[in-house]
Amino acid sequence: MKGIVFTGDRKLELMDFPDPTPGPRDVVLEIKASGMCGTDLGLYRRPAAVVQAGPLWIGGHEPCGVVAAVGSAVTEREARVGDRVMDHHYEGCGVCRHCKSGWTQNCDEGAIIYGNAGGHGAHAKYMVVPAHTLVPLPDELSFAAGAAIACGTGTAYGALKRLGLEGDETIAIYGQGPVGLSGTVLAHAMGARVIAVDPSAERRAVALEKGAAVAIDPTADDPVAAIKDLTHGKGADKALDATSSAEARANAVRSVRTFGSAAFVGIGGEVRLDVLGDLIRRQMTLVGHQTFSKMGQDDCARFVADRKIDIDSLFTNHWRIDQAEEAYTLFDQQKTGKGVFTQFD
Repeated sequence: MKGIVFTGDRKLELMDFPDPTPGPRDVVLEIKASGMCGTDLGLYRRPAAVVQAGPLWIGGHEPCGVVAAVGSAVTEREARVGDRVMDHHYEGCGVCRHCKSGWTQNCDEGAIIYGNAGGHGAHAKYMVVPAHTLVPLPDELSFAAGAAIACGTGTAYGALKRLGLEGDETIAIYGQGPVGLSGTVLAHAMGARVIAVDPSAERRAVALEKGAAVAIDPTADDPVAAIKDLTHGKGADKALDATSSAEARANAVRSVRTFGSAAFVGIGGEVRLDVLGDLIRRQMTLVGHQTFSKMGQDDCARFVADRKIDIDSLFTNHWRIDQAEEAYTLFDQQKTGKGVFTQFD
């Protein structure tokens, strides 16, 4: 099979790999959809010297597909050939409190991240994973929707739950890329009023189509002042930052009212805050959130399916694996919606 490998300096290659076989406690997935995530851009943009210093892994950490083979010790209750599944794309020690609670990414011994660090990912026709990492894909959802929930959309859902967003609240969402736009769609479905913030006119327009009440251009207006004007001078109840921008992160914190809450999900970069003025005096709660637990992924899928949320419309580009170079060149511009690979032959 061929797999997409990020080789550094905004370059990638389609490399040949043997079709995987499952170990006793593993399954082989036939990938039907492998989403493109902002985290992939970090791997895509890494210096080639850094990449060449370590092993080369097949990229892609938003796996969704069908069980194609099961290991000798996998029971039918765990997985059967033909099951439609997503994957919780981490593996840990299996015995620490975080692994046992489904938060494998926080494993005390360090986690393997499939498609990123320590294991091959889903940008290929097949992928081998431990059976316990599988999460059922509801029949109502497409494979592409499952791929989105397997990271970006699921991350937004998890952050909104961590924030305790309620239907009578206003939330400011900074960044309307795949994760932020998922936050807009989900927050709207939860009944909240969404104020979307993004410098891209294209992304602001999509945010309005997907449920945002207002969309703000932070290059034209002070978003903090604009959000306060929209909330009678008080600020939003909650804020979510899905960027890697220090300025956006600080503005997200400053956009919320006294006793408000903000969550950071965009990775990389830094932020500078006045601890007394930005946090303590305003009784602020600041949350750092990474992806979701296995149950959180399952809950997100069920929420989307039960409410008939159109996650498929978040995808602006469907790609074949042999279009990988074109796909990542476009995604690197960060002006489009979400991309997904759906053809691997």
